[in-house]
Amino acid sequence: MKRFTIATLVSVFSFAFAANAQIQKGNVLVGGDFADIRLGLDNSKEFNFNITPKAAWFIQDNVALGGYVNLGIETAKHSSTTVNYGVGALGRYYTGNDVAVLRHGRVFGEATVGVGGINVSNGGGHTNGLDFGFGPGFAYFVTPNIGLETLLKYNGIAGFGDAGYQNTLTLNFGLQIYLPGRGTAAKIKRDAR
Repeated sequence: MKRFTIATLVSVFSFAFAANAQIQKGNVLVGGDFADIRLGLDNSKEFNFNITPKAAWFIQDNVALGGYVNLGIETAKHSSTTVNYGVGALGRYYTGNDVAVLRHGRVFGEATVGVGGINVSNGGGHTNGLDFGFGPGFAYFVTPNIGLETLLKYNGIAGFGDAGYQNTLTLNFGLQIYLPGRGTAAKIKRDAR
C-alpha cells in the first residue's frame, strides 16, 4: 500500500511538472496549422486547403526556433487553380505566465521567413521569392503535451513574377505536440525515483 501511495504521488508530481514544462528549454514542438479549409458544395465545386507542418526547439524557456513548410491549393470548377508553397525558419515567443482567463493557455508571437511562392494557372498572377509572416497566437493545452492553437497571421511574398508583391491575412488553427527534451526527460525520471 505504501508503494502504491508513493507511486501515485510521484505520478501526480510528474504530471504537474510536465504541465508547466512544455515550453521549457530543451523541449521540442512538432505539429502544424490548418488554414482556410473549404469545400464548396454548390455549382462552383470550390476546394481550398492549406497545411503548414512545423518543428521547433526551445533554445531557452518560452523561446523556440525551428522550421516550417507551407503547402496549399485553391481550385474551383471553370476557374484558375492557385498553388502556394513555402519553406523557411520560424521563431516563437510565449508569454511567461498562464493566461488568467484560461488557466492552461499561453499567448505567443510567431514570425517566419523563407522562400515561397503563389502561382495561379491560366495566365493569373504569380510571385516567387521571399516568404515572410508574423502575428499573435493563442495555445490552449488540453493535456500537458498537446496544444490546440489559433494564429492570426500576416503573410507576404515579395519577389519575381507577374505580381511583385502579394499579401494575405489568415486565421489558422493548429495542433502542436510538445515533447520533452533529454534534459527534461532525465529530470522527470530523477524526480520519479
